[in-house]
Amino acid sequence: MSQRFDRIWRNARLATLREGPPGLGVIEHGVVAARDGRIAFAGPQADFPADADAAERIDCEGRWITPGLVDCHTHLVHGGDRAHEFELRLAGASYEEIARAGGGIVSTVAATRAASEDTLIAAALPRLDALIAEGVTTIEIKSGYGLETATELRQLSAARALGNKRPIGVRTSFLGAHALPVEAAGDKDRYIDLVCTEMLPAVAEAGLADAVDAFMETIAFSPAQTSRVFAAAKALGLPVKLHADQLSNLGGAALAAEFGALSADHLEHTDEAGAIAMARSGTVAVLLPGAFYFIREMQKPPVELFRRHGVKLALATDCNPGSSPLTSLLLSMNMAATLFRMTVDECLAAVTREGARALGVLAETGTLDAGKWCDLAIWDISRPAELVYRMGFNPLHQRIWRGQ
Repeated sequence: MSQRFDRIWRNARLATLREGPPGLGVIEHGVVAARDGRIAFAGPQADFPADADAAERIDCEGRWITPGLVDCHTHLVHGGDRAHEFELRLAGASYEEIARAGGGIVSTVAATRAASEDTLIAAALPRLDALIAEGVTTIEIKSGYGLETATELRQLSAARALGNKRPIGVRTSFLGAHALPVEAAGDKDRYIDLVCTEMLPAVAEAGLADAVDAFMETIAFSPAQTSRVFAAAKALGLPVKLHADQLSNLGGAALAAEFGALSADHLEHTDEAGAIAMARSGTVAVLLPGAFYFIREMQKPPVELFRRHGVKLALATDCNPGSSPLTSLLLSMNMAATLFRMTVDECLAAVTREGARALGVLAETGTLDAGKWCDLAIWDISRPAELVYRMGFNPLHQRIWRGQ
């Protein structure tokens, strides 16, 4: 009896991104078949059952198929924008001057607190649509612009709702420990008490977060304060991730590794001890070239250190209103190659397999393997390097999510 599939894509070149094979795991004469939203076969035409039956057959005409892209670090849901501050900075105003005038993250917090859930969703949808149009099938969305329980819950609820408005997998991260709200009057420890004893339990009870994030930096929270948040998250059964070593080295990479974090993100100032710790714990390094470019950072993340010690590398847009108003994962790859000297293979793995690993969903997506969700990006390209090489050009032919 012949095998039955819902859909078959044939005459394709596959970049499977599987673990094990060298490079991108390329299969030149490839077939992908889907059943019930999952990949039932991904491999050479020669190994595909000759008598296979399907409701629909698609001739890819030699196009490339990769796993659907994964944007594993965004702040997509927020109120307002910071374009005016961008103008002020171009005119010579410092970040401190802007902050003193009520700008910076405080202005985004005020706009987000004032926005209804429907308003937050409506504002986020165009940003989400831009990413979907480039083949993104899984996205992470953080809170962190409420800095009070009600607004943090509203941000996370809006993020979850986006996954019902569009065909995309959404993972949420609670980022209550993002910055200090004005009403905290400079008392970081008391605010962290609020995060640990009120916000986190409320988020966990509502089931609105897949992970807990924090910003550990001289302008944000200390290692001791971050450790308290992570311990509280672990007690509630939530995995952690960390904005680490972006502006200085407070040992963020090592602390993230100590707590078995899914990822540590930014990492411009990470040292060798931090890289070794991440390699041992399996914590993924998420590099964010959009923020590096936009705020004109000078110190690059230690890519060679991460390579040497076997740390997995992911890339993301870091889409946010203040330091990376970027909605192109394709441009993120070009930036990573140009600014950080990542290779084409590293960049493509970073926005598929390793992005999925950084979200803890590699068992479900990120590679072309039987059993995983049939999330695909089909490209009008002659070689995978085109996806990294071009700027401002989108060669997506078709995006497939859950086999549709």
